[in-house]
Amino acid sequence: MTMPVKDAPFLEERTAAVMESVFNDPIVKKALEQAVPQEIFTIEEQIEICEVPAPPMKEQTRAAMIAEKINSYGLEASIDPVGNVIACRKGTDPDGPVCVISAHMDNSFREGTDTTVRRQNGRLFAPGISDASRALACMLQVIRMVVNNDIKTKGTLLFIATVGQEAEGDLRGVKRIFYSSGIHVDGVLVLDGADPGRLLYGSVGSKRYKIEYSGPGGHSYLNFGQYPSATQALCRAGALLANLQVPAEPKTTFTLATMSGGSSVNAIAEHAECEIDLRSEDPQMLDGLVQEVLPLFAFGAQLENQRWNVTDPALQVRCKVTPIGHRPAAVSKPDSPVLQAARAAQMALGIELTEYMSASTDQNVPMSLGIPSTSLGAGGREGFNHSLSEWFEPVRSYEGPQLCLLTALALVGLENGADPMLPIYTAVPRAQWQDRL
Repeated sequence: MTMPVKDAPFLEERTAAVMESVFNDPIVKKALEQAVPQEIFTIEEQIEICEVPAPPMKEQTRAAMIAEKINSYGLEASIDPVGNVIACRKGTDPDGPVCVISAHMDNSFREGTDTTVRRQNGRLFAPGISDASRALACMLQVIRMVVNNDIKTKGTLLFIATVGQEAEGDLRGVKRIFYSSGIHVDGVLVLDGADPGRLLYGSVGSKRYKIEYSGPGGHSYLNFGQYPSATQALCRAGALLANLQVPAEPKTTFTLATMSGGSSVNAIAEHAECEIDLRSEDPQMLDGLVQEVLPLFAFGAQLENQRWNVTDPALQVRCKVTPIGHRPAAVSKPDSPVLQAARAAQMALGIELTEYMSASTDQNVPMSLGIPSTSLGAGGREGFNHSLSEWFEPVRSYEGPQLCLLTALALVGLENGADPMLPIYTAVPRAQWQDRL
């Protein structure tokens, strides 16, 4: 959902004071200025990243590349059990907050897709050139800005290149970080998308299911009226779903995304299946939608069996529902420190707020846990994402790294500057993570 820009968070007095202190720090100013000429290198690195394959569930080659680059830039990178690349820049205060800066490595294209980058009229064309090659290049530039200028922070910066953000990945990388790694995190900045004027206050949640119908099958003519059809059961359920009414606010959606079934034009279908996608930024609304939608598919089988008066369980069409994805929903409050810091950074850099909205990114998981989180644009312009015609235009693209750095520094504080804006997240004891960083 998109809210009017006028409803963006009003900056608190402390936020303005912290941002003024960070923005006017001589070392920070130097780093911000360097981002402009260094953007030429960042763009070349973005192209290099794009041309290394990273299809869904197969990010290993790109992960090795990102880890090698981070090591060469002065931080020590490691790859966790699911494939996330993690690097830490420790703060001077061991009790200071930990802020994650992340970008996902996978793209949405199947294995074998040609991702060779083509230049034309000032634009770069290739599948994945923007999503997510731009975000990864931006994160690497932020690392260089911090390390090369020896920016000392009170809190800790944790850089993570995640796996499993796209398609069937089901956020497996970020779920590993926040559900089972034991790593303590107090705030999250996700780099996703290009526009640095976009600010995300909410996470659109989704639940996805695979629905399968199975029956006895039979000859389309000889067994007509004797046996139910798996494809017809699916069609009956689909018709029920298509007529479902959902609220406009908070925006709640359903999609019968894929359908397949049957084996021959002259056969009663033994098998049919579909995948459905249910979404809302309200967790309770999403759960309610699930409770309303899933029974429709069981009812589809019931209607098909009743239509042909099939009462023998061995001859009936049966329905099986399998969860295949869950992205938790959440909404941040206007006084969230990451929203405050990001908005203040935009204003300090003269970046116009273009969109104030909800979306589905790696932020979904930490935001749903109550950890202050948002997603920032990595700079430049983009179009036709998730298509073979995807393009990226490096117009003022240096603003992405500048915005990310400035926001992060306000959140964790400078060694000899303002205190961190991030509070300590208390739901996970710090003892669980001290030895991991």
